Amino acid sequence: MAERILTGIKPTGQLTLGNYIAVLKNLKQQMDRGECFIFIADLHALTLPIDPEVLRQNSIDLAAFYLAAGLDPKRSALFLQSSVPAHSELNAIMQNYLYMGELSRMTQFKEKSAKMKENAIGLGLFAYPVLMACDIILYDANIVPVGEDQTQHIELARDLVNRFNNRYGNILTMPKAEVRKVGKRIMSLSNPTVKMSKSDPKGDIFLKDDPAVIRKKIMSAVTDLGSEVKFDEENKPGISNLLTIYCALKDISISEAEQIFANYRYGDFKKAVADAVIDELVPFQERYRQIIKDKSYEDVLNEGAKKARAIANQTLKRVQKAIGLLIV
Repeated sequence: MAERILTGIKPTGQLTLGNYIAVLKNLKQQMDRGECFIFIADLHALTLPIDPEVLRQNSIDLAAFYLAAGLDPKRSALFLQSSVPAHSELNAIMQNYLYMGELSRMTQFKEKSAKMKENAIGLGLFAYPVLMACDIILYDANIVPVGEDQTQHIELARDLVNRFNNRYGNILTMPKAEVRKVGKRIMSLSNPTVKMSKSDPKGDIFLKDDPAVIRKKIMSAVTDLGSEVKFDEENKPGISNLLTIYCALKDISISEAEQIFANYRYGDFKKAVADAVIDELVPFQERYRQIIKDKSYEDVLNEGAKKARAIANQTLKRVQKAIGLLIV
């Protein structure tokens, strides 16, 4: 079987440079590898309160960002999760094959629920990994590019596939998580010990930030003691993060970057990083604005949903038949 790659992003906030490096910049490479199904995870966005207009606008932005990054609708399917009813239908089935003990051990659930009162924790947040597993299973995806924080969810999906196949036969395809080596975890500029995550106006570079704002944020980024531009995540987390950003955008190794900046002062190094980010994002932003203006994302989403439904419905029927549901 040829590689089938599935990836998605929740439209819950402004996308950051971290999202660009981890997902959008790799689109061409993924399309060259195999068949890509790329979804906007709007159903997942409902697990925590979100303003309806914000959800709609974020979904539009995501579609436009994917296209601005070079997504080719002929070689991939870009679609809204909510446009494919099979996601919800399969979720209603598969929630019976994952257990409360497993779900309660999920790190992301424990982290998010710890900040909430018990009566404010929705079932959707608790059962998030079930729907995520269904997203993957529906498309027979064997490659799932994710951040390090999502690998636990992929392992749960693999457990589900094993459990289901052991009971009903070879029905579901086994997925594999794939974490990018360079740029897999872009950190906040204001606190390089935490991930860049859509919520820190000072530490996050947003994809719609003005170039002057981008430069100011990078020049104000937290650095470390000493003056050497060297990768050392423990002792130099700030410099290491900036090196990671530069290497990811320039497609070079950390050691190559260390040689380039061997005699640089921090200020000059930051300027070079800012130049690299702006050189990458300015043409990207221009393409995004044109796509928003002509609304070309609408046809792409509609066609992508048709492609996705054709595959997802086949998988759903295969599962329904396997478990004994009457298909008429």
